[in-house]
Amino acid sequence: MRVILATSWWAEFWDAFKEELGSAFGGKNIGEEIRHGIMQWKGYFQLGDDKVPITDAIIVMWIAMLIGILFFWWLGRKREMVPGGRQSIMESLIGILFGVCKDYGLNEEQSEKVIPMVGTIGIVLISCNVISIFKVPPPAKNIAFPFALGIFAILYVIVMSIRFVGFKGFARAFVDPKPFMLPFKIIDFFVKPVSLALRLFGNVFGAFILMEFLSIIVPVIVPGVFSLWFDLMDGILQAIVFCYLTISYVGEVVESAHAVAERKEEKLKEKEEKAAEAAAKAA
Repeated sequence: MRVILATSWWAEFWDAFKEELGSAFGGKNIGEEIRHGIMQWKGYFQLGDDKVPITDAIIVMWIAMLIGILFFWWLGRKREMVPGGRQSIMESLIGILFGVCKDYGLNEEQSEKVIPMVGTIGIVLISCNVISIFKVPPPAKNIAFPFALGIFAILYVIVMSIRFVGFKGFARAFVDPKPFMLPFKIIDFFVKPVSLALRLFGNVFGAFILMEFLSIIVPVIVPGVFSLWFDLMDGILQAIVFCYLTISYVGEVVESAHAVAERKEEKLKEKEEKAAEAAAKAA
């Protein structure tokens, strides 16, 4: 009897709860609301006889880049012998990048060449990711943006690696530590941009969907609290990870090329020593 009463009570409670929940949301279709938030705006502008497509990701990217460039320019525009607050922040960020470069085997000169471009990528990504805190869809929710950035990053890695160790050194890195690694290293250079792109896309897109869901379910207070992490901190974190991995890919090639060159030098020295010993014995 008690079981029947409990079951009846739960069924009545659940029906009442669903009715109240539906009335609270005003009959909103949550799936449709999220789908509408995910779908990108797409338009065209006339260029002669051709129509050139333009999406919301392109527009937001340029706006975010402009804001980011102006912000970081403001941070570092006044350089003094005794750094103030803004200058200290910029010098700390550059110091962190130098530290990452050195951790991956890049010397002072190589680090100075890598940091400007990697820093620029970081500024672009931070600006584009963090703009979602203002309820503007981030460009990375469009899969084309992270893939384009991933391809650019791996091309930059290849160019800088060849610049640092030469084409021969770059080729040697593919057979480190053993020649049978060659096919795996080649595949790795195709996997790396995909990994960079999917990591960025997955995190930003997932955070965007979650924030859209929270803004529909609990539109007051809670979305603002979660936004501090998913829109602000997570956006900055993804930019840091992207820059960190880009530097690490350059460092991997440089270290592998140096390791192969050192092993060749060691083998050459061993041969010379053995030849000298054999000549001494013959004498």
